[in-house]
Amino acid sequence: MADEIIITNNFEESALPLTEGCRLPVRMRNLDETLLAEILSIKEALGGETLYYVHYIDFNKRLDEWVGKDRLDLTKVQQPKKEVKTPLKEIKNGSRPCSPEREMPAKEEPIQILQNGNAPPKKSTAGRKRKFPGPADEITASDSKDAAPSPRTTGSLVAHHDDLITRMKNIEMIELGGHMIRPWYFSPYPQELVSLPCIYLCEFCLKYMKSRVCLKRHMAKCNLRHPPGNEIYRKNSISFFEIDGRKNKVYAQNLCLLAKCFLDHKTLYYDTDPFLFYVMTELDNSGFHIVGYFSKEKESTEDYNVACILTLPPYQRKGYGKMLIEFSYELSKFEGKTGSPEKPLSDLGLLSYRSYWSETILEILINVKPTEAGERPQITIQEISEQTSIKKEDVISTLQYLNLIHYYKGQYIITLTKDVLEAYERAVAKRATRIDSQALHWTPKDWSKRGKNCALFWVPLLDKVYPVSIKLWCRHSDIGFSFKFNPYGGKEEKTDLSLALRMNDIHGFLSAIENPQQHRIKLRRILFWNFKLEFAKRTLD
Repeated sequence: MADEIIITNNFEESALPLTEGCRLPVRMRNLDETLLAEILSIKEALGGETLYYVHYIDFNKRLDEWVGKDRLDLTKVQQPKKEVKTPLKEIKNGSRPCSPEREMPAKEEPIQILQNGNAPPKKSTAGRKRKFPGPADEITASDSKDAAPSPRTTGSLVAHHDDLITRMKNIEMIELGGHMIRPWYFSPYPQELVSLPCIYLCEFCLKYMKSRVCLKRHMAKCNLRHPPGNEIYRKNSISFFEIDGRKNKVYAQNLCLLAKCFLDHKTLYYDTDPFLFYVMTELDNSGFHIVGYFSKEKESTEDYNVACILTLPPYQRKGYGKMLIEFSYELSKFEGKTGSPEKPLSDLGLLSYRSYWSETILEILINVKPTEAGERPQITIQEISEQTSIKKEDVISTLQYLNLIHYYKGQYIITLTKDVLEAYERAVAKRATRIDSQALHWTPKDWSKRGKNCALFWVPLLDKVYPVSIKLWCRHSDIGFSFKFNPYGGKEEKTDLSLALRMNDIHGFLSAIENPQQHRIKLRRILFWNFKLEFAKRTLD
């Protein structure tokens, strides 16, 4: 205690105050030793105490935290280095003038920062995905002094550009069911919730609320006791639910907001339509409680079978992560494909996948039997990939990681050492629960066919021609498009209308037909791919 008082006095007498960018030893939570850390932000607490948001050098950002002055070692402060500009030399008489390239000042790129929890817009608008949340204003170096200071680009901020925006945790605590969870990373929850000491989530619909009173009021009205969607797997207390991001948009967005608290390498998007979500739950008397989930694109050009994967912190180190991975590959087996997780993987995700790949591939290698001629067992990389649905590149990288591939007498051989076999037996003994393919009731869908455009033809019944204005809604854009046309005369002639619709929009189209206010034509039939819908001389007006 006396040492801490001496340190504080030294700090107060020092002429160099602590600023953003300073590096100094900091005592980490639940540890007696100090680690080198960088100050990323400084704020005043409600009681007047100064708090410092620090990032521990060479450690993951999930360990970043707010600390008080009592946890700082103020005797070893490293001030941030100032940028040194090279002075321009005066041009003497007779010397060559500067070239135009040297005379032109470097154009300063505007620095985009976070304001009110909103991420700045990207320059390119290509692609279907939209960032969550909405755009924010750009702050440039030429703005007024009252503008918020631009974030530093040192320490943990150099990983990727998004770190400039989301470098600090913005949520203190989350209550989910009976668990109090401390988030690891930034998540764009509404600004009015971020300032609260805790955010309360309904564990079934994942709706977020500002108080426990609001949560109790919501639970009295919430009818869900399991995730929305179809239950496609159940064995004992473990279930998996398949959720379509288009049909259950609100739940999918709430799930992504929760997951972003624990995933730093992913970007959050509004558009959940192209994704399927597979939520793993644990059943008890009160309902199906979320354990973790993974998402995948309905159509992946890179053959990814996982986009994001997460086991919630209260359920980690219990084998659920490997069950999620195993389930994703079980779906790939049903589809008859090989798959791989979307890159980059987090540090914990990479460890989980390497462990699963190692155990699965070793299980195949150990069970390979010798040939009938008594020769040594033989197997190819392609055969391993087909049996496990693990992509060939991941099989090769795993064999190299385990140091099992060797070049011997002009060919590659796989050597299983005693240490490798013992490590495999220990790992298998820890996996008490495995995915049972017999408990999976699921039929894969060909999303490429379901999304193709098809033609729609109208055939008028009367000889007279009436102008028609029809409003349709496309499922991906939610924007109304108006189509106007004049049908040709005659019973059997096709009109000049050929609208591009998606098969899933047939119900939306029929509901538009049911509204007769703008329709002044009689129809006999509509040809929609191989579907025929009969309208027996039905007058729409």
